[in-house]
Amino acid sequence: MEKNEAEKIIAQYLKPVFGFALKRCKNVQDAEDLSQEIAWKAYRALVARNDIADSGKFIWTVAHNALANYYRGKSGAADISFEEAENLPFPLCGEIETEVLEKESAARLRKEIAYLSKMQRAIVVAFYYENKKQSEIAEEFHISPSLVKWHLFEARKNLKRGMKTMKNVQMQQFSPVAFSRMGFCGSAGSMGGTPAFFRSALTQNIAYCVYREAKTINEIAEALGVSPVYVESEVEFLEEYGYLLKRGGKYLANLLIEETDGEGEKILRMREEMYGAAAKIFANDLYDGLLQSGLLKSDGIECAFKEDENYLLWALIPFIAANCEDGQAEEEISFEEVAAIRPDGACDIASVSVRSEGEKRIRYNASFLKWCGPSWVSCNGHMLWCCRSEWTKEKPKWEYFEYVSSKNLKLLCRIQNGETLSAEEYASLAQQGLIRMEKEPVLQIVWLKTEEIKEKLLGLGREINLKRGRELQKLKARYVKALLDFTPKHLRKMQAYELQFLFRADGWFLLYCLEELLQNGKLRPPEEEQKKSLMSVAAVLR
Repeated sequence: MEKNEAEKIIAQYLKPVFGFALKRCKNVQDAEDLSQEIAWKAYRALVARNDIADSGKFIWTVAHNALANYYRGKSGAADISFEEAENLPFPLCGEIETEVLEKESAARLRKEIAYLSKMQRAIVVAFYYENKKQSEIAEEFHISPSLVKWHLFEARKNLKRGMKTMKNVQMQQFSPVAFSRMGFCGSAGSMGGTPAFFRSALTQNIAYCVYREAKTINEIAEALGVSPVYVESEVEFLEEYGYLLKRGGKYLANLLIEETDGEGEKILRMREEMYGAAAKIFANDLYDGLLQSGLLKSDGIECAFKEDENYLLWALIPFIAANCEDGQAEEEISFEEVAAIRPDGACDIASVSVRSEGEKRIRYNASFLKWCGPSWVSCNGHMLWCCRSEWTKEKPKWEYFEYVSSKNLKLLCRIQNGETLSAEEYASLAQQGLIRMEKEPVLQIVWLKTEEIKEKLLGLGREINLKRGRELQKLKARYVKALLDFTPKHLRKMQAYELQFLFRADGWFLLYCLEELLQNGKLRPPEEEQKKSLMSVAAVLR
């Protein structure tokens, strides 16, 4: 055969041969060495001979013999020489192919068994692999022998169909998704928040696989290229905790997934424009209103950093933005209508974001990955409100926020009532940055001592909403429609609930407001000693 023709044939088989080697070698380096050896041997043989009718079969013959050399080499046996491989009699190809096909068929059969139902799978394994009699199987599974026979008949039929039909190969097998942000709205349970349930690539990809279309366990397994045996237990677990909904024999995701590529990125660009424009309106008006009102000097505000207006603004601007009503009608969708009640005591709406190149192009995305809140607890007629961000020091894990913050609020109320705490209680509050110890404990968080001062501050936000309401509503409308249209139908009510809080208890909006004021120089980054207590407010409830 001419050299140029041989080169073309080898070039055609380079990728398939490497794939063949990669699946059968211990590591990538061995696979590269083996595939190069196969290519070199096949090329020399093709150039030396003119009697090869089927070059493809010949190349795979060389490949299988080279693989045998590889295995023998690993076990210390002698190799076949280059000359032997080049002069290999072509008729052996049929024998090798038959052996390989038999092995591949057996592997394929084992894979197909995994796609059977639990009962059929167990019966097939007991009958064919454990050599149990049908009567023994019937006794073990507490069913009649005739039902065992029926299951075996149905299993053989399903296996035959599966062996004839190649499984659909879908994109997620080769390009699995990963979640970059996982959060929740509501309260965490004893097992923790959303990240505790989506720690593995498998659970993340299961949820994403059924986000837009309901699928059976077998269909999920096919899409992911994973055995149904592994998928089955994870699906059952996610369904038990409310992250999947079961509709008949199929499953749907029960959480909001933010997609950051393709159409998802277009919607995020709309969100970026919306928040940017809204923050320019609201944050600047609120900043100016706070300074002009004189409320920052009020005796109703207590704080160790009272003389530092910048520190007070870091707390009060997000607090007011999150808690002032925006003049809309009462919420049409309640939290209880869309939240999942989970076996570990959680009641929440889970949300995640899919990692992609698109998310890197979203403004402030890196900052939002460090953001958590707003979150709050209430007791004894008071509330403790806070956010965590890149400007704050680490606070307790948010799974335990309710417990830790409730305990802290009770201690702070006791201090405000003139009570003396134990040394351990003072130390705990000081370590978290909520107080500092001088002759007497001094509050470092912003404490709104009266209902009157709280209402005056929130009133500034309400005035902006009344004055600028039309502009803000117009900014929302286009984004809300686009996002709801893009959201799967079964999750639109959940999404609509979340959208009721745009420009209110909305972490993205609070982040944009702070970034707007930092960019134009109205806010300065906080001092190091202020970071533990930053963006924390305690207030009297009505």
